[in-house]
Amino acid sequence: MKTWIAFWNILKKDMQNYYLKAPNISWGLIFPLAWTLMFFIRSQQAIEINEILPGVMAMSILFGTTSMLAVTITFERKGRSFDRLLLAPVSLKIMVLAKTSGAILFGIINAFIPVILSSFVIDLSNVNWMIVLIGVLPIAVTSTLLGLLIATSAKEVFEAQTFSNFFRFPMLFLCGLFIPVKDLPVLLQPFSYILPLTYGADVLNGALLNAGLMNIWVDIVALIGFTVLLFIISLNNINKKWIL
Repeated sequence: MKTWIAFWNILKKDMQNYYLKAPNISWGLIFPLAWTLMFFIRSQQAIEINEILPGVMAMSILFGTTSMLAVTITFERKGRSFDRLLLAPVSLKIMVLAKTSGAILFGIINAFIPVILSSFVIDLSNVNWMIVLIGVLPIAVTSTLLGLLIATSAKEVFEAQTFSNFFRFPMLFLCGLFIPVKDLPVLLQPFSYILPLTYGADVLNGALLNAGLMNIWVDIVALIGFTVLLFIISLNNINKKWIL
């Protein structure tokens, strides 16, 4: 019981201090919406909102989770407040789970804000929302763990921001959000399949556009595998760099 009380208090503190503040929510949305506007302006042919909705949702999750978790943990480490958490009588796994849960919830909230806005101008009644949620949740989890991995490798906030962009921008172009994987140069296509966002975007494309490239169960198994891998690597980095 005490363990879950500690979990709740860590999660509550992060949500109040970081995630549920208007500037932070807007950051997770400004870049994806600006990117979407660029597509509308630069495109030589008409683009339907539902065609880019999966990409906007995925980007909202990716930018919201990686930015917030990587920066907040790096900030707390620099201010030494994170060291107090490491000294608390809570297992490392529970502490990491509590820190990442806030970012996951933040990512899910960010994902559905574009959906709410789009619902005023397009018909979304035929969307399989269960499949959408199945796609949104693992994208949020893997993106959050990617942010945690970045946080374990950065010592300063600006380093965390730089490392985040190093991973995020290649993912945008290679994961099939706006350019289908099959239309990428042959030499780049193998790199697409080692990115977790490729599989999450495929689930969203299938649910919203009926344009999934792979079977949904292949996507889900791949995302579970990436989740386990990123979690293990992050825990090992924490043990090596922050504790030992």
